[in-house]
Amino acid sequence: MAATSLDPSSGPVDRLYRFLAAIPTWILWVLVFIWTLPTFSLFVNSFRSRDAQRNAGWWTVFDDEVSPGLQNYEEVLGAEASGGLTAGLVNSFAIAIPATIIPIAIAAFAAYAFAWIDFKGRQVLFIATVSLLAVPNQVALIPLLQAYSNGAHQTIPWIDKTITIIPDLGLAGTTTAVWITHTAFAMPFAIFLLHNYISQLPKDLFESARIDGADHFTIFWRLVFPLSIPVLAAFAIFQFLWTWNDYLIALTMIGANGGSWPATIKIASQAGEFGLKEHVLSAGAFVQAFVPLVVFFLLQRFFVRGLLAGSVKG
Repeated sequence: MAATSLDPSSGPVDRLYRFLAAIPTWILWVLVFIWTLPTFSLFVNSFRSRDAQRNAGWWTVFDDEVSPGLQNYEEVLGAEASGGLTAGLVNSFAIAIPATIIPIAIAAFAAYAFAWIDFKGRQVLFIATVSLLAVPNQVALIPLLQAYSNGAHQTIPWIDKTITIIPDLGLAGTTTAVWITHTAFAMPFAIFLLHNYISQLPKDLFESARIDGADHFTIFWRLVFPLSIPVLAAFAIFQFLWTWNDYLIALTMIGANGGSWPATIKIASQAGEFGLKEHVLSAGAFVQAFVPLVVFFLLQRFFVRGLLAGSVKG
């Protein structure tokens, strides 16, 4: 029992590592096996033919009359008739990259301002921003789509005049509408996460920088940004995975414009009419999952430390 006790004087990351180290290794391997078994079965089926998938389980792969091959992947990435997944991947990049970079850039400056710049109404504005996390994103989809389609206009009855709040930019049915929506939805969480980290940086650093004559931009760029790399990477993983795997927002904003569909919508349409091509769905799923896996493994060393950053002092 002594091995599982958590030292309150240690940091949150150290306490987490100590807790995980106290768990028997065989329990972790059992959990890993249970968790990965469905994914592994899907992976095996992605190399099997339609008849083989329908007639027997994945564990009979070596008994199939048709040898496993790459035919499903060739069909998924090849002809437009199978869903045009290659074009969908390009559209997914066009959505996920700006929807990840832009919130980080804006939220980092906002978080620094909320944490270290004293201005009137700072606390009220911060609370109002964070409270947006409680608003379901789904309730804003239709109003946003209407704004993208026709703009936003308000009629003032007593002067009989209509004021244009948002002009009609013709964004409906484009990938631009999707990444703008994701950027707006991600901002409250990004500001909250980054603020919790930046506000706990040592105050002496900022006082020393001000004594040396540094302005706020210099302090942010030379001190705050390098020290915030872990939490920025953690948010980048979250945001990229969310936007890359999104289906609802993309379908709502793009609609029937198939040329702008991301990979998630393309995969959903691959089964074809009456589900006659459902055998290619597993291959499409692994093509879709490849990029998020690469992003996660490239940034995973920042993930836990950035996720816990600013949550507990110590």
